[in-house]
Amino acid sequence: MSPSSQTQERILQTARALIHSRSYADVGVATICDRAGVKKGSFYHFYHSKQELTLAVLDSYYIDMKQQLVDKALNSDNPPMQRLIYMAELAYEFQKDLQHQTGHVLGCPFGNIATEMSTQDEPIRLKVAHIFSRLEQGIKQVLDQAQQQGELDPINTAATAEAMLAYFEGIMLLSKTHNDPEIIHQLLPAVADIRIR
Repeated sequence: MSPSSQTQERILQTARALIHSRSYADVGVATICDRAGVKKGSFYHFYHSKQELTLAVLDSYYIDMKQQLVDKALNSDNPPMQRLIYMAELAYEFQKDLQHQTGHVLGCPFGNIATEMSTQDEPIRLKVAHIFSRLEQGIKQVLDQAQQQGELDPINTAATAEAMLAYFEGIMLLSKTHNDPEIIHQLLPAVADIRIR
């Protein structure tokens, strides 16, 4: 990786950590540059604005979440509905590890940004909405497979996937609010019982 690429990656990773552990509004360009050890000129060489950096952060979060959580669970050899339980277990372990490292349950980075920014920044809202749609599509594919294999009675798989994601995000919010990852452990497995006809 070239020095230029390393600098850009350092800015991106610093912004990821700060925005997830604090908030979008609480993290300014100066703070990101200070923590990343770069000058503001370097920041603006790679990103024209904090908004542009945040869109890149969201893409980066999604790539990691897809590899470490979604693909790992939904493409596993488990029966389809068991894959959803496995995804819940992975989410619990991830949040538990973050709490151990930071002292806080940080919640879902997409849900956090959506809650904070959806009424204030249209490009950010659209980016999160697109990511949520992709996550719903992955869940829908699992539900379709479960129906095809007779594991699930006929339901509206698109609406059920949307409801499951909404439940998942709600559990993450509760867990963050109570700073207790055990809420995820206790409640998230019920996601597999949601049915919308």
